[in-house]
Amino acid sequence: MARQRPTQLNSLSGFLHPSSSSPVTTRDSVISIQVQAAAMIQKQFHGAPSSFFAGTAFAPSPATQIAIDPPSPAKNRGPQGSVPLTAKQITGAYHSSDDKYAISLDGVDATNVRLLGLVMNKVERVTDVSFTLNDGTGQIDINRWVNEVSDANEVEAIQNGIYVKVHGHLKGFQSKKHAFAFSVRPVVDFNEIVLHYIECIYAHIEIKKVKIQTHASLASSFSNGANGYQVPLIQQFSAHVGTGGSGNNIHNMVLGVFQEPTILAREHGLHIDEVVRKLGIPNNIIMDAINFHVNVGHIYSTIDEYHFKSAYNG
Repeated sequence: MARQRPTQLNSLSGFLHPSSSSPVTTRDSVISIQVQAAAMIQKQFHGAPSSFFAGTAFAPSPATQIAIDPPSPAKNRGPQGSVPLTAKQITGAYHSSDDKYAISLDGVDATNVRLLGLVMNKVERVTDVSFTLNDGTGQIDINRWVNEVSDANEVEAIQNGIYVKVHGHLKGFQSKKHAFAFSVRPVVDFNEIVLHYIECIYAHIEIKKVKIQTHASLASSFSNGANGYQVPLIQQFSAHVGTGGSGNNIHNMVLGVFQEPTILAREHGLHIDEVVRKLGIPNNIIMDAINFHVNVGHIYSTIDEYHFKSAYNG
């Protein structure tokens, strides 16, 4: 069996890296390749992606079972960034103790999330569009409000049978969980499908790691008779991903501009040129920082490719 994996991966790479000699020119061609890619991904993991991406891969090991009680969920909220998740993780999450609509994952309130999957059962209404997102591990209902012409243009591109990447706000009521999307875009680079699952695994591990470190810090604080303030877990994870541990000042400066209260109040966010004027940094450097924050879910594009808005929800 081990000898077959390189062949399967090579076949998969053919779908993840479309040949330049065979360009995708129609939506039907895109859907065809996406369906084949999904089939190859399922075949690679023996037809059960959920067993790999949402089963034991996400189960905490005995080493992570800490006896100390976790911090209060109310202190675990972190406004910065969004968390990549699978539908299976969301299904297995529970409601926050202090907010019946909030979802708690690994002891952390997951507010802003990043999802990727296949569009199913799209329903268009005058004020909104709803659809089911299937990522191979499960399904979750998505709702996208249509308030502006730009919103209408975005949802028009959402069609049954294509893969999309969703940035949204996760909510739950009783046993029902769903997401209100503030950005939905078709996946055009199929590397994103595999990358999303890798990000989900990485995020889970990092949150667990930060949680263990926080427990150790709490134990030390109590043993010394002090109860220090603990940085919210999601904020610690987001900061780690956002700076790569290197404290990139330009990245932080750019993100700081988008998180200014006056900018957060803008419906369509901020134009790149305004960021350049505010910081006095060359356009190409600003654009690199913006692309970085888009990739990790800190900000997202709005009405066009030049306007961006922070995922910070206040």
